[in-house]
Amino acid sequence: MKTQKVLGLSFFEGDLEASILQAQEGGLLVAPSAPILTDLAHNPAHREALEQADLVLPDSGLMVLLWNLISKKRLIKISGYLFLKRFLDILDSSTFWVMPREEEMIAILQWLKDEKGLPVSPQQCYLAPFYKSGAIDDQALLELIQTQKPKTIIINIGGGVQERLGLFLRKQLDYKPTIICTGAALAFLAGTQAAIPLWVDRLYLGWLARCLQNPKVFVPRYWNAFKLVPILLKYKDKSPAA
Repeated sequence: MKTQKVLGLSFFEGDLEASILQAQEGGLLVAPSAPILTDLAHNPAHREALEQADLVLPDSGLMVLLWNLISKKRLIKISGYLFLKRFLDILDSSTFWVMPREEEMIAILQWLKDEKGLPVSPQQCYLAPFYKSGAIDDQALLELIQTQKPKTIIINIGGGVQERLGLFLRKQLDYKPTIICTGAALAFLAGTQAAIPLWVDRLYLGWLARCLQNPKVFVPRYWNAFKLVPILLKYKDKSPAA
């Protein structure tokens, strides 16, 4: 698998279809956004999760645009949203889903059944507790997954947390499922957060849809993401923690 180092992370060098094939081999997949990348120097547990992931998608439009301006080696943006949309089309019933809230779980399960023809029972789901900062240890979740042994685990909780949970599972499980951490992509697809048309995602404007839906939460978050510009110009392929 060809990768390219940016900020110490091994971003996948390929297109969407190649990333789908790679993900099917198992392991931890992450798709860090710009706000997540700005925190690499200050959040060692999250940095470890991103550095140890098996497949890192170049999902951040800001990161890809800037990198392609300053580097001779170009990256192709692979949207976590488009990745998950395509990956759901090839899923079978051997899945497990980590959800943030019961009402969102109910809505997503109904959407999976109606739109994807994929019946998922509540027994294939887990309502995540509040995870504190640092490394995660969730033995209750681990036991459920060890018992069911699904081929695919989709973690639908906040970025910056789901990657740490994914790394915990990747390290502790006695087999190698595909563990998908694509931020709020599932919520976008199912409509439990702002719906994002494909043309919006292709124009790197998913951040704008989120800001328009919930400006109090997302405007400060994405404004803060512009800190990525000086960080990337300074460190380039090196980790900000080096």
